[in-house]
Amino acid sequence: MIKNYLRSAFRNIKRHPFISFINIFGLTVGLTCCLLILAYIINEYSYDKFNKNAKDIYRVTRIFYTAPGVENLHLSAVAPPFGPLLQNAFPDIKKITRMLPNGTVALKYNNKLFNEKDAVFADENFFDLFNTPIVKGDAKNGLVNPYSIMLSEQMAKKYFGDENPINKSILLANPKHDFKVTGVFKAFPANSHMHPEILMSFNTLKDTAIYGEKQLQTNYGNNSFYTYLLFPKDYNVERIKAQLPDFLDKYVNFKGMPGNLKTHQVTKLELENLTDIHLKSHLDDEIEENGDIKRVLIFSAIALFILLIACINYMNLSTARSALRAKEIGIRKVIGAQRKEIISQFLSESVLITWMALILAGILTVILIPFINTLSGQFLSFGSLLHWNVLLPILLLPFVIGLISGIYPAVFMSSFLPVKVLKGIVKAGSSGISFRKVLVVVQFSISIILIVATTVVFQQLQYIQKLALGFNKDHIITMDYPYSLNKQYDAFKEDLKRNATIKELGISSRIPSGRLLDDQNAKIIEGGSLQAIKIDLKYITTDFGFIPTYGMQMAAGRNFSKAIATDTNNFIINEEAVKEFGWKTAENALAKDMVYGNVRGKIIGVVKDFHFESLHQKIIPLLFSLPSHNNYYGKLSIKIDGNNTKAAIQAIQDTWHKYLPETPLEFTFLDEKFGQLYNSEQQQGSLFTIFSCIAIFIACLGLFGLSAFTISQRVKEIGVRKVLGASISQIVTELSKDFLKLVIIAAIIALPVAFFSINKWFLGDFAFRINISWWVLAMAAVLALIIAFVTISFQSIKAALANPVKSLRSE
Repeated sequence: MIKNYLRSAFRNIKRHPFISFINIFGLTVGLTCCLLILAYIINEYSYDKFNKNAKDIYRVTRIFYTAPGVENLHLSAVAPPFGPLLQNAFPDIKKITRMLPNGTVALKYNNKLFNEKDAVFADENFFDLFNTPIVKGDAKNGLVNPYSIMLSEQMAKKYFGDENPINKSILLANPKHDFKVTGVFKAFPANSHMHPEILMSFNTLKDTAIYGEKQLQTNYGNNSFYTYLLFPKDYNVERIKAQLPDFLDKYVNFKGMPGNLKTHQVTKLELENLTDIHLKSHLDDEIEENGDIKRVLIFSAIALFILLIACINYMNLSTARSALRAKEIGIRKVIGAQRKEIISQFLSESVLITWMALILAGILTVILIPFINTLSGQFLSFGSLLHWNVLLPILLLPFVIGLISGIYPAVFMSSFLPVKVLKGIVKAGSSGISFRKVLVVVQFSISIILIVATTVVFQQLQYIQKLALGFNKDHIITMDYPYSLNKQYDAFKEDLKRNATIKELGISSRIPSGRLLDDQNAKIIEGGSLQAIKIDLKYITTDFGFIPTYGMQMAAGRNFSKAIATDTNNFIINEEAVKEFGWKTAENALAKDMVYGNVRGKIIGVVKDFHFESLHQKIIPLLFSLPSHNNYYGKLSIKIDGNNTKAAIQAIQDTWHKYLPETPLEFTFLDEKFGQLYNSEQQQGSLFTIFSCIAIFIACLGLFGLSAFTISQRVKEIGVRKVLGASISQIVTELSKDFLKLVIIAAIIALPVAFFSINKWFLGDFAFRINISWWVLAMAAVLALIIAFVTISFQSIKAALANPVKSLRSE
C-alpha cells in the first residue's frame, strides 16, 4: 500500500511540476535556514565541553561593592592568593590552576622577533583541567620549572620552522631572559572561551624581577589571575558557595575598611561552571568576547518561525491545487477508497516532498556554511549536524513536518463529496477559508516583525557611528606602552614631535574603547575631616599629553602641567563625577580637597563628559591622576596629521626602532577599535536582513497559493464581471482587497509585538539608544502591503485577462 502511495505521489509531482517545485523550494529554504541556525546553536552550546571534566570545573569570580549590597564591579579574574587558600580551606577541591595573561610580549629566536598577544603564565596543573593534545613534550612536567615555555603548533612553526623546538631557548625581550621550550600543544579549538598560544611557567612569577613570591601570597588587590577549580565528579558545589562569605571573613582583611563592615560585605567570591562562561558570563574583564544566550534564543525563534512559515506555505499551496485533484479524489472514493486511505495518501506525498526538501537543504547547508562563517565570524561545521543525537532528530524531521504541513490539506481534500466533485463543484467552506486566512496573517506578522527588527538594528548602528563621543577619535594611533621606554620617554616624545606629521602624544593606563575597571576608595575633605563617599569612581592614570591628544574639552579648570610639581598629587574629574558628588557646577568642584587611594590632593580640572566605553555603557564618574611611576602606564596614543598618514606612520616606525630596536612595533587606529565594539550588532543586522528577506519570500509563496485557490473558486464571477463591463483594474482591486485586509490585520498584530520585543531584547542592551520612530513601524506595514499586492496582482491580472467565454463555460 505504501508503495502505491509513493508511486501516486511521484506521479502527482510530475503532473504538476510548477506547483510541486514551489512546494519543494519553499520547504527547502525553510529547512536550510533551520539547519544553519541549528549548526550555530550546537556550536554555541559546545563551548569548553571538549574538556573531559568540563562539568566539574569552576572559575572563581569576584564582586566588589560600593556599599553593602550595591555591586559596582564583577571580575572574572581574582587575586593570586585565592586559589591556594581555597584549596587549603576546602580539601574536596581536587586541583586548582591559575593563569595570568602577560599582555603583549616580545619574543626572539635567532633573527625572528615578534610581538605576541596570546601569551599567559600558567601553572603545572593547567593540562589537568584543559584537555588540548600535547604534540611534543610532557604535559605533566612541561610547566613545572621556572622559565619554561610551551608553544602551540602554529607558534612553534613560526619561530622554529621544521626544527625540533624542544630544549631550545627563546628570548623574552623585556625583562630579558631566556625561556626553555618544554612542549608543543595543539591550538585550542574554536569553541573554547580562551585561546592561549604561548604558555609560560607560572613559577616564573616567583622571581621578584617578574612579580615576586610574596606578592603571589599577599596581594589581594591585583585581580588579574584567572583561577579554576576542579571538583570531584558530580560534586555539590552549592555547599562550597554557601561557605565563601565565612571564608573571606577568615582569610582576607582590607586596610582602611570601616570597623562595622565584614569582608564579605565589601567583596564576594562566586563560582561559575566552565560550560556557562561562553553564553552566560558577561563580566567586566573576560579573557575573550563571549557569546550571548539571548542571541541564541532569538535565532532559535527565527528558525522556528521560518519553518512555520514554510509549513503554512505548503498548506496553502496544497489546498490551492485541490481543484486540480478533485476528480481524482472523487473517482478514488467511488471505487471504494476510505477517507483514512486518502488522508494516508496525501500525508505520504507530503512526507516525500519534505524528504526531497531536506536532501536539498542538506546540500545547500554544506554550500552556505563557509559564507555564514565569513559573515558572522563563527566557526560552524556541517559535521556538528552528523552526530547521532542530532542526526536522528533531523532524519525524523520530514515525518513531523510532513504531518504538520500535510494534515490540513489531507483532511480538507478527503472531505470532498464524490457526487459534487465529479460534476466539477468544488467549494471550500467558510471555516476553511478562515483558517487559511489565519495562516497568512501569521506569516505576514512574522515578516513584519523581522522587517522592523532589521530597520532598528541598522538605525542603532548608524546612531552609534554618528554620535559625538566627546573627543576626536580620528587619526589617533594606539599601541602598547613598553616599560623599557620609561627612562627614554621624554626624549622619545620630543624626537617624535619634531616631525610635523605628529600632532600630540600621551600615555595612560587605559584608552577609550576599553572598559573602566580600576577603582579605589574616594573621600572628600570637608571642614577638615574626611567624609567617605558612596559613588563608584573609576580612574585612569595619564600623563600631561593625554587630554590634548584626544582633544577633550575642559568644562572648568585646567589640564595637568609639567611645570607644576604638585600636580602629581592633584586630580581631574569628569562632569558626571561632579553630578554624583552633588556639586551644582563644574566650577564648584575646583580646589576641593580629596583623598583617592592613598593620595591626598586637590581637584584642579573638570573635563567635559565623553564616551570612554562603548555606548552599551552609561557615562560613569571618572578621575584622572598622574602616577608616581611610569609602570602604571600601559598604552601610548599618538595623534597624527590625517592628510599625511603614510609619512606619520613612517616617522613613528623610525623613532620607535631608534629607541626600542628589540621591540617590534604594532599599532591600531582608535576608530577601528571603536568599530570592533559593535561587530556583534553588525553581524546581527546582516543576519536579520537575510532572514527577513527569506521570511517575506516564503510568506509571498503562501499568499500566492491562497490567492490562486481563491481566484480558482471565483472564475465564473470574474467572467460575469467582465461581461458586464468591469475593467481589469476594477477586477484586480476586487480580488486583491480581501488579501490586503489580511496584511493590515497582520500589521496591527505585529507592530506592537515588534515595538516591545525589540526595545527589550536589542535596544535594552544600549545605555545610549534610538527611540523607535512611528515611521519605522508604518514603513514596515506599507512595505508588507506593497509586497503582498505585487504577489496577488500576478494571479489577479492573469484572471482578469482570461477569456470570459471560457470562464463561463467552466463547470
